Amino acid sequence: MDLLRFTTAGSVDDGKSTLIGRLFYDTQAIFEEKMSEIQRNTQRDDEDLELALLTDGLRAEREQGITIDVAYRYFATPKRKFIIADTPGHEQYTRNMVTGASTAELAIVLLDARKGVLEQSHRHAFIASLLQIPHMIVAVNKMDLVDYDEDRFREIVDEFRDFADKLDVNDITFIPISALKGDNVVTESEKTPWYQGATLLHRLETVKTQTDRNQVDFRFPVQNVIRPHQDFRGFAGQVASGSVRPGEEVVVLPSNLTTEVESIVTLDGEQDQASPGESVVISLTDEIDVSRGSMIVRSRNRPEVTRQVDADLCWMDEEKLRTDRPYIVQHGTRETQAYVSNLVYRINVKTLHREEADTLTLNEIGRVELETADPLFIDSYRVNRHTGRFILVDPDTNATVAGGMIRGVGQDVAAVGEESTTRKEQQTSPNVVWEGLAIPREEREAKNGHKAAVMWFTGLSGAGKSTVAKALEERLFDRGIQTMHLDGDNVRHGLSGDLGFSANDREENVRRVGEVSRLFFEQGTFTLCTFVSPYREDRTRVRELLPEGRFLEVHVDCALEVCKERDPKGLYEKAEKGEISNFTGVSAPYEEPEDPEIVVRTDEHDVETCVDQIVDALEARGLIPEAE
Repeated sequence: MDLLRFTTAGSVDDGKSTLIGRLFYDTQAIFEEKMSEIQRNTQRDDEDLELALLTDGLRAEREQGITIDVAYRYFATPKRKFIIADTPGHEQYTRNMVTGASTAELAIVLLDARKGVLEQSHRHAFIASLLQIPHMIVAVNKMDLVDYDEDRFREIVDEFRDFADKLDVNDITFIPISALKGDNVVTESEKTPWYQGATLLHRLETVKTQTDRNQVDFRFPVQNVIRPHQDFRGFAGQVASGSVRPGEEVVVLPSNLTTEVESIVTLDGEQDQASPGESVVISLTDEIDVSRGSMIVRSRNRPEVTRQVDADLCWMDEEKLRTDRPYIVQHGTRETQAYVSNLVYRINVKTLHREEADTLTLNEIGRVELETADPLFIDSYRVNRHTGRFILVDPDTNATVAGGMIRGVGQDVAAVGEESTTRKEQQTSPNVVWEGLAIPREEREAKNGHKAAVMWFTGLSGAGKSTVAKALEERLFDRGIQTMHLDGDNVRHGLSGDLGFSANDREENVRRVGEVSRLFFEQGTFTLCTFVSPYREDRTRVRELLPEGRFLEVHVDCALEVCKERDPKGLYEKAEKGEISNFTGVSAPYEEPEDPEIVVRTDEHDVETCVDQIVDALEARGLIPEAE
C-alpha cells in the first residue's frame, strides 16, 4: 500500500479533533481501551460519541503552553496508509501548521458552517498554497447545525473560491460534512441528497500521491561519510529528488569535481538505482573531497549555487525579525551563517496585498532576500520542495525562528511601490573594440625601474586598510615608485556614487574598481586598492583580470572587537542601532581570504611594522628593487 501524508487546519472549535476521531472510529483504528473511555464519557444512549477525546488531551496541553508541537497520527484502510499532521487551530500556533504541512501532499481546511470563511481560514489556505501542497479539501463542517442547508454550503463555497482564485492551488474539493454525526466523512449521508460528490475518506483514498515529488533533478545532500574499512569510502544520505545509477557521471558541490557513481549500497546490499526518498550510501570512483553539507548532482543537471536567496519567509519566533544580526540557515544538510539583507514586503494574509514593513513578527509572512556566508545549492520551491526550503535558527538560543520557501537567486528585488533595482552585469558595451596602448606596459616598467602591480587590501571596516596603504604609498613614493591609491570612500564619491551596499551593489563596485585598477596597471603604475570587498568571488574576478603574480591580496586582519573599539567613523555604532543596513561584520558577512599573498595583523603590530612586512614581500617577489 502507498502512503498519503496530509495535514488538518482550521480555526478553534471548527471540529478538527472530532473529525480526526471520526476517521479513527469509523475505520476501526482505535484501541479497545480508548473506545471504552469514549463510551464511558458518553452519558446517554442518545448522545453522540465524544470523539474529540482522542486528541483533546494533547490539544489541552498545547493550549496550556506545555507543548506546541505538531501531533502526528497514524491510521490505515485496506486501500492506503495515512499520516495526519494535526496542528493547533489558534492563530498563536500558525507556525505549527507550517511545520506540519511542509511534507504534506494534501491539506484539509476545516470550516464551521455557521461561521463561514474566517481570516484564519484565509491564513491556512494561503500557507497551503505557499507550501505548494498539491491537493486541498475544504470540509464544511457542522452541517447538522445549519440543517444541512444546501444554500449555506454553496454560499461558503463561493466565498472560499473567490479567495482561492488568488492562490496557487489547482485541485480543491469541497465536501459538506458533520464530523460529530458522521455525515460524508466515511459514509455517504442521506441528509445531503443534493451533494453527489465523494466522501472525505474516499477522496483521501483515491487522490494521487507523490505528484509533487521531483523525479528528474537528482539531488543527494550528504549527511555523513561512511568508512567501515580502508577499502571502502561511501557517503550516506537520503535522495531528495531524482534518481541515479552506478556508472553515471556526477558532480560534487561545492568543489565542482566530476566523477562517477561506483556503487549504491543499502542494508539489503548493492542496488542498481537510488530513487527519491531512499536512504542510501553512494561510493564514487575517485577519491575526492566530500563531507557533510556537500551535494552530489548530475553533471548536466545542477542546482543554482549562490549566496543570495530570494524567498518567502514565515516568521515563527516571539522575537521579531532583525536585519542587523546573523542567523544560521539550515538547508538540507548544509549550515552556514546568514543575514536577512532585505525585507521586500509583508503579505496581508486576509487580502494577499503586499505591505511595506521593516520587520516580521510571530506568524507573519513576507518576502525577503537572504545573504549567506557560504554558497547554498538551491532549486526554487516550486520545482523542488526538498531543495527549495530552509529554516533559520537563532545561534544564541538554537531555536528555529523561521521557515522559508525559495523563489530563486536573490537579485535586489524591488520593495512595494519601487521600481526594480536588478542590475544586469554587462562586461563590454556593444560595438566597441579594445584599443591597445601606444606605449606598452613593459616599456613603462623599464623606464620606471619597477614592475606594475595591483595590491588589493581587504579587511573589516576599522581594520586599518587605508592607514596601512597610505603609509606604504609614502614609503614607495620616497623610493621613486609610481603609485595610485584607490580608496573605497573616494570611489563612492564619483565612480560608484550611484551604488548602495547590497550584495549586488558591492559586487558591481568591486567590478568597476577592478577594471580601473587594470587600466592603471597597464600604465605601469603600482596601484593600491583599499576596499572591504567582503566576498572572495568578487576579489577572485579582479585577480583574473591581471597576469599571474601581478595581483597581490593583502589581508589586513584585525579582531572584530578591536575594529568596533576603533570605529573611526562611528559606523559600527550606527549599524548596531539599525541606522545602517548591510554593514559588514554586523548585518552582512565577511569572507576572509583563503590564501592571500600577504597578511598583516594591525591588532598586534603598529603601522610601520606592517609596512615593513609588505615592502619585504614586494622586494622578495622582484616587484620593486631592493633598498640601497
